[in-house]
Amino acid sequence: MGPKHDPLKRYTKEEYFALEEQADYKSEFHNGEIVDMSGGSATHNLIAVNMVRRILEGLDNRDCIGYGSDMKIDIAIANTYVYPDALVVCAPQMFVENRNDIIKNPTLIVEVLTPSTEAYDRGKKFAFYRSLSSFSEYILIAQKEPLVEVFAKQDDKTWLYQVYQGLETTVKLNTLDRAIALHEIYQKVTFDDSP
Repeated sequence: MGPKHDPLKRYTKEEYFALEEQADYKSEFHNGEIVDMSGGSATHNLIAVNMVRRILEGLDNRDCIGYGSDMKIDIAIANTYVYPDALVVCAPQMFVENRNDIIKNPTLIVEVLTPSTEAYDRGKKFAFYRSLSSFSEYILIAQKEPLVEVFAKQDDKTWLYQVYQGLETTVKLNTLDRAIALHEIYQKVTFDDSP
């Protein structure tokens, strides 16, 4: 097991990079604070993998690249590095200097919602993402039911919100000019009907 960080200490980004490279877990960096990320459930991971797979299928003939949950995003305005569940970068890719694991210019970002991160994903994390001029589409995917929410950038201050619900529904990703059926996103997912 790699070295553990001190939750009371403020770290430089260089110290964060060094600790994370040796750690057995992922953590985000928030302006000097290192925040541990909890591991996702089997359902969370299955939905994320299904979504990455469906996105990648639509990128073969486009000048875009898709990544899963191991790619960080640089939120320069907030001195922050965060992990989405998936992202797409349309050319040209821009990495943080001397690194190939931190993207500066995502176009589309996907988050699979969990009870512990939903408020953060909808609030502060979405605000972080909106500070990136390249960012134009945000996809939030529920785990407990077939429900996908899409925020599509209209201009610097306006985002169009659309909800897609039910396995028979198809979500339209405007940035990629791609439609994905919810039954494909939720393939092999078993929904728990308990309250």
